[in-house]
Amino acid sequence: MNSAKRKLIILGAAGRDFHDFNTYWRDNPDVEVVAFTATQIPDIHGRTYPAILAGPKYPKGIPIYAEEELPELIRRHGVDLCTIAYSDLPHEVVMHKAALVNAAGADFIILGHKHTMLKSRLPVIAVCAVRTGAGKSQTSRAVVRVLKKLGKKVAAVRHPMPYGDLSKQICQRYATYEDLDRYECTIEEREEYEPHIDAGNIIYAGVDYARILAEAEKEAEVILWDGGNNDMSFYKPDLYITVLDPHRPGHERRYYPGETNLYMADVIVLNKMNTARPEDIDTVLKSIQEVNPRATVVRANSPVTVDDPAAIRGKRVLVVEDGPTLTHGEMKYGAAHVAARQNGAAAIVDPRPHAVGSIKGTFEKYRHLTDILPAMGYGHKQIQELEQTINAVDCDVVLIGTPIDLRRVLKINKPTVRVSYELEEIEPGQLEAAIRKVIR
Repeated sequence: MNSAKRKLIILGAAGRDFHDFNTYWRDNPDVEVVAFTATQIPDIHGRTYPAILAGPKYPKGIPIYAEEELPELIRRHGVDLCTIAYSDLPHEVVMHKAALVNAAGADFIILGHKHTMLKSRLPVIAVCAVRTGAGKSQTSRAVVRVLKKLGKKVAAVRHPMPYGDLSKQICQRYATYEDLDRYECTIEEREEYEPHIDAGNIIYAGVDYARILAEAEKEAEVILWDGGNNDMSFYKPDLYITVLDPHRPGHERRYYPGETNLYMADVIVLNKMNTARPEDIDTVLKSIQEVNPRATVVRANSPVTVDDPAAIRGKRVLVVEDGPTLTHGEMKYGAAHVAARQNGAAAIVDPRPHAVGSIKGTFEKYRHLTDILPAMGYGHKQIQELEQTINAVDCDVVLIGTPIDLRRVLKINKPTVRVSYELEEIEPGQLEAAIRKVIR
């Protein structure tokens, strides 16, 4: 390769990093990508971005290292430029990384959406958020219900979660539970795909989002971008919906790239109002007025329901919640915790003394977690450790607040109760009105 090219490292977490490479860096004649770094997700470094995806400039593929090695990688390869390409980071942390890169002698940049959003020939509705766990999933399901009511065939395209063999995850289509098994999905993937399958929706995901878009366009009339974390949409939307969470007031202005989504929103869904404090709702409304007063604000609840309330009342319960919402989403509770309180649980049992392996490590890393168990399951070993942890806890019932029904992948040795939640507009019809404007 031409030695005059600038040498680049892409900082990522197995998602946005690969997309930015595919859309902007892969064929850039002025840049040589020498490495990806990986963080946030356990055990995703040590792989190679394969040649089949990297293209002819990179016949050996591109190595993926742990982000902790970044300063040494910059020095070893004479790197000129680093770009950050993952989501749900406090603004201060982003700048700490910039300082580290600059101190090692390299420039630090962040790509904007002009270089990374792909254009579809179909209408695109994007559902994004300002934080992980704000309520994108139930918002996406509500959008699909409106589109089906309007007689439209929808393909949901999910933000990437390629944590396995990348060459086998280039373009994946999900329509049945058998597809989840065929692609050896992690718990995190199942949490996002199963609710769509339950609703009869088609879901696409993978690594190459240009190819995914081309496939989705073959069988749909509308593309729904179902975002992950607080990342921006990979596709240029005709309607940009951003979900805000009043349980984390002020976070809408303090996290990257969630604040970008706030600026870009056509519709803002202010979610979970039924369980938020009035003063926290006011804080979020003030942020909206300061940043994006032109957006339509849809005030909404996410009421939780359980399949057997009597099984909770007076019992000692173990609360299991969506993993990313609790970890890098930094929530101290979720839907199952709310359901336990609402349905009269005698006690919420602390799972930490019973945690094993990587689950114990999760509690050591995320100190804000106390009486709540994150459903970590990024690989077979971690899924086994989650099962062992649940089965070791002394409780009367396990309260499952994850989008996936964990009973499909775990053998739980005690009674279980499933928690569910859907978006409920306080002023019904606002989402439909916004969607009708872009769906002709």
